[in-house]
Amino acid sequence: HAVCIVPERREERTTEGGLDAAGLHNVLAPMIDRLSEAGCRVSLFIAPEPRQIEAAIRLKAPVVELHTGHYCDVDGEARAQELRRIADMAALAAKNGLEPHAGHGLTYENVEPIAAIPQLAELNIGHFLIGEAIFLGLHESIARMRAHMDAARG
Repeated sequence: HAVCIVPERREERTTEGGLDAAGLHNVLAPMIDRLSEAGCRVSLFIAPEPRQIEAAIRLKAPVVELHTGHYCDVDGEARAQELRRIADMAALAAKNGLEPHAGHGLTYENVEPIAAIPQLAELNIGHFLIGEAIFLGLHESIARMRAHMDAARG
């Protein structure tokens, strides 16, 4: 019932960046149309950039997942700037009728500022949680993440 379109190369273990929805419009449009006609809710995994949000609007994808990998890879002022960019793009998406999600590289240590962005409807943190489940168990790893997310939302 839901499909998230992500870029991926064979040599990657996980996606290392957002989909270029703007550059791939002609490739994505028929794909999104077919999935939508089949009853799937389509999400595009994109960089938090105005150009990509605008492309998602034109493509009529109801959901965008904002790539948080760069936010997770930097510290200090660079992280603060990336957080503002993600928050601004979540607001832009929501203002234009898209449901914004976010994910990639989120952990217990960095999730709260992202979870505090009010427009974000969903965070995708499966890879980290499954890794943590090896040591803590799935229930405990999810409970810890949920506690961080709930704390961020107050």
